[in-house]
Amino acid sequence: MPRPSRFLSAVGAATLSATLLSGCASLVAGDAVTGPATQSTPVPPRPTAAVSSTPVDTALATLATLPVRGRAPMAGYSRDAFGPAWLDADRNGCDERNDVLARDLTATTEENCRILTGTLTDPYTSREISYVYGDGTLVDIDHVVALGNAWVSGAWRWDLRRRAALATDPLNLLAVDASANRQKGDGDAATWLPPAKAYRCAYAARQTAVKAKFGLSVTAPERDAIVRVLATCPEQALPADSGAPLDVDHHLSDPSTTVQAPGSHGSGDGTVWFENCDAARAAGAAPVHRGDPGYGSHLDGDGDGSACE
Repeated sequence: MPRPSRFLSAVGAATLSATLLSGCASLVAGDAVTGPATQSTPVPPRPTAAVSSTPVDTALATLATLPVRGRAPMAGYSRDAFGPAWLDADRNGCDERNDVLARDLTATTEENCRILTGTLTDPYTSREISYVYGDGTLVDIDHVVALGNAWVSGAWRWDLRRRAALATDPLNLLAVDASANRQKGDGDAATWLPPAKAYRCAYAARQTAVKAKFGLSVTAPERDAIVRVLATCPEQALPADSGAPLDVDHHLSDPSTTVQAPGSHGSGDGTVWFENCDAARAAGAAPVHRGDPGYGSHLDGDGDGSACE
């Protein structure tokens, strides 16, 4: 069914963009702004329109359409609340992690949907990284809008299928330097920006596009930080939408029913436990990488950091 556009007309967008820019003229580029957390108010119905890449839909104009609210509490948040890690959301036979590696790396070698080697020109640091399968210190797949940030920006009230869609949407995923990604954590633009300044406009535009697509809010400090970035590139366009739906079509189990991990064999936070690889595959979680929910040494016979391959 046709979906109504949530973006502004060219005139309205230009007016709001100018308002945002003038309101932030006194801010110094690059400074992080923080503010107290507050309870989120109910958010409006989530949009169903895909993010447009037409020239009128600049990142700055789209930012002006996002609701500005305080952060909701982190209570109830867990990685499990966003579905199995690296679910094959598009059902192409390969998990989402390897799909993104195949998209973002060059000179790749592959075996059974698994990227074995390749080269990444990291957008966050501009470093060139030689990726080797099994070395978890090299490349991470970053959620551009971090899942923790998504949770406090409105995802806390979604169902599991929508949260899984956000977690697996290629629009929200980038292969990046592992160290930079772990420094970012669940930070928003007010607390973390890529060290490579040349990439900050594209990064701010991608965060804006993801939040617009899924109807997430921004805090005032987050909005101001994005404005500071986009003020240096006011014509920055949104990235083209991935075309991924707003809800995955998989049957997913509510994470609140997950069996608790006995001892130290499950994930670090003890929320997911797979007795064996058959159980991991049945849950749609395989392969399970070190750091993912459900990873355990009992599943990783060769100790390379990737279990149930």
